[in-house]
Amino acid sequence: MTDTPQLLLAHHLKALRLPTFLREYDKLARQCAAEGVDHVRYLVRLTELELIDRERRMVERRIRQARFPAVKSLDSFDFKAIPSLNKMLVLELARCEYVERRENVIALGNSGTGKTHIALGLGLAACQKGLIVGFITAAALVHELMEARDEKAPAAVPEAVGKIQAADHRRTRLRAAQQNRRRAFIRGVQPALRARLHPADQQSPLR
Repeated sequence: MTDTPQLLLAHHLKALRLPTFLREYDKLARQCAAEGVDHVRYLVRLTELELIDRERRMVERRIRQARFPAVKSLDSFDFKAIPSLNKMLVLELARCEYVERRENVIALGNSGTGKTHIALGLGLAACQKGLIVGFITAAALVHELMEARDEKAPAAVPEAVGKIQAADHRRTRLRAAQQNRRRAFIRGVQPALRARLHPADQQSPLR
């Protein structure tokens, strides 16, 4: 009977998908009791642990979904080996503001100059910023698109390209809706303008 509250709590925390709560609540409660921490500060510490662990799991999930051939960060890149590379620009790109501006980043250079490492580092930074990332080489992308064309199977188009196409379609529908609203507004305004510019053309009232 004494285990019933613990069993119910474990069941509820699993149902609420709070694994860090379940793992840490007892240990943290003992620690807070020893330190004389009240229940509110205890809950604050516990929720902070849950949030930190949840963010870590989300980043790990984004990294898996990105399908990087290797996980490399910009911290491990040797900028001194390539003095011509603008380090400050690369670190600025790691803030991912270019994604919000919908700008492209093109890395040009000879083989072995770190282009892939930079791309992987920027992709990892994007995952850590909460963005959805998909890694694919140009050769692999062309190969998959050619296979999709030969098989005439739209479903074979890579997932990343499909997401880009879906976003383009949404923007196209939005532009079309805006244009339709403008046309409707113009159609409604034109008769009023004609009435004002040509009052003589209107039928005079009966006397």
